[in-house]
Amino acid sequence: MAAVARDDGTIRRYGAMVLRIAAVAALYYAGARIGLLQELVRGQVTPLWPPTGIALACLLLLGPAAWPGIALGALAVNAPIGPSPLGVVGIAAGNTLAPLCAFLLLQRADFRISLDRLRDALALVFLGALLGMLISATIGTAVLVLAGALPSDAFWPAWSVWWTGDAMGVLVITPLLLALRGVRMPREVRPYRWLEAAVLLVGTAAVTLVATRSVAALLFLVFPFLIWAALRFQLAGAAPCSFIVSVLAIKATAEDVGPFSGNSLLTQMVTLQAFNGTTALTALLLSAIIAERNNTRRQIERVCTELAEVVVRLAPGENFGNWPSRRHDEEPPDGRG
Repeated sequence: MAAVARDDGTIRRYGAMVLRIAAVAALYYAGARIGLLQELVRGQVTPLWPPTGIALACLLLLGPAAWPGIALGALAVNAPIGPSPLGVVGIAAGNTLAPLCAFLLLQRADFRISLDRLRDALALVFLGALLGMLISATIGTAVLVLAGALPSDAFWPAWSVWWTGDAMGVLVITPLLLALRGVRMPREVRPYRWLEAAVLLVGTAAVTLVATRSVAALLFLVFPFLIWAALRFQLAGAAPCSFIVSVLAIKATAEDVGPFSGNSLLTQMVTLQAFNGTTALTALLLSAIIAERNNTRRQIERVCTELAEVVVRLAPGENFGNWPSRRHDEEPPDGRG
């Protein structure tokens, strides 16, 4: 009976692992299909590549055992659009290694998925996005050039687009998924909070839609909404607003309208990603600073409460340890008043 129970436990454990890998692969594939709707370079490079953010979030939430799902999803995405079977394997390897290396770097930096410290937000920016995504951009672009799918003189423009697209996937999608994981539906929430959240999201979408289809001077109008989201809702509000801004800016550029249109691919990507990066950093860093400040305030309040309880327990009239208590009208032992 014990052996049968062990076998059943092993089967359930492996079954759960297979389902987890399949779910990661499905999420990766779905994110890729959505990202490819805004393709700019041979169906491979986009301004925002959601799978990198999905892959890193899965690794942070499920651990390194999620990497087979990432690899399967990357193979499924690149198989129909890759330059050759060997090229598909190379690009998929880069897409798998990049978030895995980013995950390992974040682990070394003692990263917390709650993103409630400034150091965690900075680690996600520099280690997860900027440094980790160098791998996928370098491997992927090199494979396209070696396969003849991309001319050699287009290496750096394509590389820059690939790298910034993967980095934006981490900066926009990973915080969004981590924030959604931490969202709770408390039973006692005042209605005005739900109304405020709805007004914030709708207002962000409306203002961004107008700003990204008008002149560059109106783009600054989105920042008050990002600041509002970070101050009032921290990551749970800042991450969705940052996502809305990035998606609408990319959509306008893909349709060749707005302040980012009418230029070369490299110029478009520089200006577009500068805007998207600024909005993502504003939302991420400010929400982390506010969360850290709130945590510090709560810790100070807790310490003050504990000190107050100690003072109450040691109030006048009680025996302070071994110190002898006496009445105020008694003479001290040495006769001095």
